[in-house]
Amino acid sequence: MAKTAWIFSYKLKKTVTPEEFMERTQALHDAVISKAKGFLSWEHYVQDETWTDFVLWETEEDAQNATTVGQGTAEAEAFYACIRMVTCRALISRFVKKY
Repeated sequence: MAKTAWIFSYKLKKTVTPEEFMERTQALHDAVISKAKGFLSWEHYVQDETWTDFVLWETEEDAQNATTVGQGTAEAEAFYACIRMVTCRALISRFVKKY
C-alpha cells in the first residue's frame, strides 16, 4: 500500500490544450518519474480549469528523493512549461489509514 503521496493542484496556461498537456505528462512519466525508486502511480483529475495530480510512492523517503529526479530534463521542462506556476499548490502527505 502507498505510504506517501505527492498531491498537486494547478491550472494550465491558456495556450495549452489538455491533450498537449497529457502528452507531455506521459513523456515525463515514461522517461523520468516511472523510473524513480519507489514510484507506484500517477493519476490526473480535473474540475473546471483546476487539475489535481496524485503521485504515489512506496515510502516518504522515495517521495522526497523524487522531488529532484526530473530537474534539467527536457521532459520536465516541457511539462512545467504548460502550468501556470502561480496557481500551483503542492503537498507531500504520508498515508494514515484506508477505510
